[in-house]
Amino acid sequence: MSRGLGAEGFLNNAWYVADWADAITSALTPLEILGQRVVLFRAADGRPVALEDACPHRKLPLSLGRREGDTLVCGYHGLTFDTSGACIAAPTQAAPPKACVRAYPLAERYGLVWIWMGDPAAADPSAIVEIPQWGSRDWGYNRGPVMHVDCHYLYVVDNLLDPTHVTWVHPGSFGDASCAAVPIETTARPNGVTAARWLTDTQPAPFYAKFLRFTGRADRYQHYEMRYPSNAVIKAVFVPAGTSGCTEPLHADAFCMDSFNFLTPVNAQQTRYFWFQLRNFAPDDSAVSEEFTQDVTHAFEEDRVILNAVQIGMDTSPTPGIDLKNDLASFRFRQTLARMIAAEG
Repeated sequence: MSRGLGAEGFLNNAWYVADWADAITSALTPLEILGQRVVLFRAADGRPVALEDACPHRKLPLSLGRREGDTLVCGYHGLTFDTSGACIAAPTQAAPPKACVRAYPLAERYGLVWIWMGDPAAADPSAIVEIPQWGSRDWGYNRGPVMHVDCHYLYVVDNLLDPTHVTWVHPGSFGDASCAAVPIETTARPNGVTAARWLTDTQPAPFYAKFLRFTGRADRYQHYEMRYPSNAVIKAVFVPAGTSGCTEPLHADAFCMDSFNFLTPVNAQQTRYFWFQLRNFAPDDSAVSEEFTQDVTHAFEEDRVILNAVQIGMDTSPTPGIDLKNDLASFRFRQTLARMIAAEG
């Protein structure tokens, strides 16, 4: 990382999204996560399984082999592995005691399969981000396609901790001129960092305006929260102008959208980005959900173009980058994350 603000490695003792739950089937699915090759599939009983995608003999990916029931057979010399990663058969000899592959703990939550990349003994599913309104009949839900970003995940973190960027990157959707100059309040907590602010007496931004239950100008709350190592909770609140000042209790006509964004580092220059939104209205309206998905996908594509170019710029520019006041939240996040990674040794 040429920015010089934080860790170049990854936090291993953490939950990362491997994939959407409905994307993991009986087929062998190879993925790269934190620079490690993993193969995922569902066992006959429906359990998701994740194994190191490398036969211990000559490191051929097991995803190039085949399934026989709930076992994986290497496509090079036929070593066979069960779902725990143990070798249970080998050609011409007994299974070598050292012929095993790593099995990764998994958990299913929120329609996603989460993978623990560190010490299996430390894998506690209760550490997965909590979403209190998940499954509520009062909240609508939409999700979008996995976004592949050609940049280090910490550059995406920078983006997700900076409410000011919406003015320039998303002028036709999330942003408007009121987002440019209002100071940001940065708060550090044990599980992450939040950058937030109220924008008062503003014209509602285009994406939100068509869904508001009131007319006229609005007060807008922007809440950008990153939790270690790479999960973001972004809250958007709109209330009639003059009724803000606190987030609870909200005006009866308040618009609330909580966006959940999960970054899975592929390697030092690629990131997979999973996301969905929950909203406090039209819980059963599929047309609204589809409109949300299309509009957010378009906005996130604007981010993707910027972030891909940032990676190239940071890799190739002969001069060092600088930091701005609105980088404070990201600076604090990176500092703490670097200490957490260092503590893992």
